Amino acid sequence: MNVEQALSLIRMIPDYPKPGILFQDITPVLSNPAAFNTVVRALAEVDPDSSVVAGIEARGFIFASAIAVAKGCGFVPIRKKGKLPFTTFSKQYGLEYGVDEIEIHTDAFAPGSKVLLVDDVLATGGTLVAAIELVKQAGGVVTDIAVLSEISFLGGRLRIAEHSPEVQIHALISG
Repeated sequence: MNVEQALSLIRMIPDYPKPGILFQDITPVLSNPAAFNTVVRALAEVDPDSSVVAGIEARGFIFASAIAVAKGCGFVPIRKKGKLPFTTFSKQYGLEYGVDEIEIHTDAFAPGSKVLLVDDVLATGGTLVAAIELVKQAGGVVTDIAVLSEISFLGGRLRIAEHSPEVQIHALISG
């Protein structure tokens, strides 16, 4: 299976989780072993130099942990507030449909670790900008971002580029 075939399994769900949002349901990709493997391998290839893969809760965890295994490196979770058991750094950010807060353990990275940051979708960029800030606070350096899908009209790529122009952004599909 090639990447295009794998990505064609994504279902679009209108008005979820609220009216006006077009939700990208990735569960058909995840439930198909060939599609999931194809997507993970494609995302793992975008940054051969990273020593750690960080994933954003919740759907970013799925891809990031699998990418870390494929790359033979560690995985660091970036979780919603109150979910991590150790001392954390925290950052609030805006979503296309509200406000949220994410955290990372203060000892998540060895100083200067090269980090591939992974999420499922790049929309407004708020979550990823907050995650970049958290990785920096915890001692890591985000070199690349890998996402399954980019919703380009929401301007997330530009927002990230203005915040962190050194970070390369890779999306398997953009629309």
